[in-house]
Amino acid sequence: MQGAEGRLARAEARHAELLSRRERRRQEMAQQCALTLQGVERLASILVLPHPERETPEMRRLRPNFETEAIAMRVAMEYEQAQGRQVYDVHEKDLGYDLTSLDPSSGALRLIEVKGIGAETGTVLLTPNERRVAEDRRDCYWLYVVTHCNTEAQLQEPIQDPARFEWHEVTQVKHYYLSVNALTKPAQVSEETQKKYQ
Repeated sequence: MQGAEGRLARAEARHAELLSRRERRRQEMAQQCALTLQGVERLASILVLPHPERETPEMRRLRPNFETEAIAMRVAMEYEQAQGRQVYDVHEKDLGYDLTSLDPSSGALRLIEVKGIGAETGTVLLTPNERRVAEDRRDCYWLYVVTHCNTEAQLQEPIQDPARFEWHEVTQVKHYYLSVNALTKPAQVSEETQKKYQ
């Protein structure tokens, strides 16, 4: 039991460190917001428009579906409880995983990231934070994928150390456009110059 308590203590210490780091960052951001800006000079204005391909399947799958995620979380927690493990929902703490699960008999700790898919198959996405934690905690990081969330949810075989797979990075290039007519008026050109380019 001492081993289980030691693992739990280390996990709790790691949690405390992550929470402390996040709190320090929040304080830094609050201090930055309190700064007084003086002598501000506006250099340009930019109109930011929604991505023109935002309704394509490729872009829509990047949006979270909260109902699907809730179903997947419920299925994963029920599975862990059925295995006799103590499971806790920590997804709101932004730790890089959704559940902590501890086996009281062996002391084995699982940090579980849960992904829900409405259909039979689909794409699983990790955030940069989830990917970092998966790489840092390869000994106890697990990925639980729940499919068929739109009908009868099914938990697929849990995956230990998902960082070992070859994940493909998703990069979106932000770009802006503006009609030239909105910026300029035709230049006044002399008759001689017009004849030159005709």
